[in-house]
Amino acid sequence: MTGPPTTGAKALERLLEGNDRFCRGAPRHEGLDSDRRLELAEGQAPFAVIVSCSDSRVPAEIVFDQGLGDVFLVRVAGNTVSHPVVLGSIEYGVGVLGAVLLMVLGHSRCGAVLAALDQIDRGGAVPGDIQSVIDPVLPAARAVSGGTPDHRLERAVRENVRRQVAHLEGSAPVLAPAIAAGQLLVVGAECDIASGQVTPVGAYDEDRSAGS
Repeated sequence: MTGPPTTGAKALERLLEGNDRFCRGAPRHEGLDSDRRLELAEGQAPFAVIVSCSDSRVPAEIVFDQGLGDVFLVRVAGNTVSHPVVLGSIEYGVGVLGAVLLMVLGHSRCGAVLAALDQIDRGGAVPGDIQSVIDPVLPAARAVSGGTPDHRLERAVRENVRRQVAHLEGSAPVLAPAIAAGQLLVVGAECDIASGQVTPVGAYDEDRSAGS
């Protein structure tokens, strides 16, 4: 294996190369042997923090074909970052472990986003603490309207990713200074659960469902 990337751009390139292998059905499965486990017993230095949904169909290490110790993964239904425990975990990955890339990874057909849209349209209560998952997604869900249900869901998924990225970019005292110093790149992305392909979600990019 080559050494870890030292810039956010290189880290993103490595993740997308791994995703290409995953989509082609040709993963390398590197960094999963006993030597790597023993090496990591002495400490970790992941090159990326990935905030992804808890959805069982989007395990980031597999989607990006990465090995043990490569990514610091923070998973929460709806891939939202407002909760202090989630934000603190992200800050640890960046401020303590030294990750140079921070990615918010949404995915198609996200159940948390679908639940937020459904609650806006029809209301109703959900059991237990599930509402705490829906609440952070509601602003993104409210921001989209019109189009077919599938297009609306897709736009809401991407809007949710954009809003989480914006929140992280303005987060002090750990993340914003690292971004300003060029030590951290923050990006948004979406994984298509059918193809496995990950595509960027930028602040001003045009939705694939534009015009819907």
